[in-house]
Amino acid sequence: MEQFTKRYPIRSQINVAWGEMDALQHVNNVVYFRYFEIARINFFNRFFPLDEMYKSGVGPVISDNSARYKRPVTFPDTLHVGVSISDIQSDRFTMHYHIYSEQQQAITTTGSSVAVMFNFHSQTKAELTPELLAVLHEHQQDA
Repeated sequence: MEQFTKRYPIRSQINVAWGEMDALQHVNNVVYFRYFEIARINFFNRFFPLDEMYKSGVGPVISDNSARYKRPVTFPDTLHVGVSISDIQSDRFTMHYHIYSEQQQAITTTGSSVAVMFNFHSQTKAELTPELLAVLHEHQQDA
């Protein structure tokens, strides 16, 4: 856990719920995308609140999501979702997720999302603001 904490200083803690398991008695694959979403929203709310972006009518939308399942997770467990950033472009960036299981003392799942800035008024892509770019560059890591 110590190495994970050093590598991913931006983390969200999530308690696995009994109802997230499926008939095969492990967390269902779809649930991991919710874990990624929780970590993504926590990241933004910590550094660049989404409500501020939405007041301007511009915010991130997900254009691509992926997950790699390395080990099954079961209830009870506490997970830590580490977030890092890469591939920053003028209108998009990639968020990477690493899920660490306290019960297994290992990374169980990795994933990524491509976030594209979107202007909800004009329904077109938008540029990243200088403020958001600064936050993203501060948390950028090699993928």
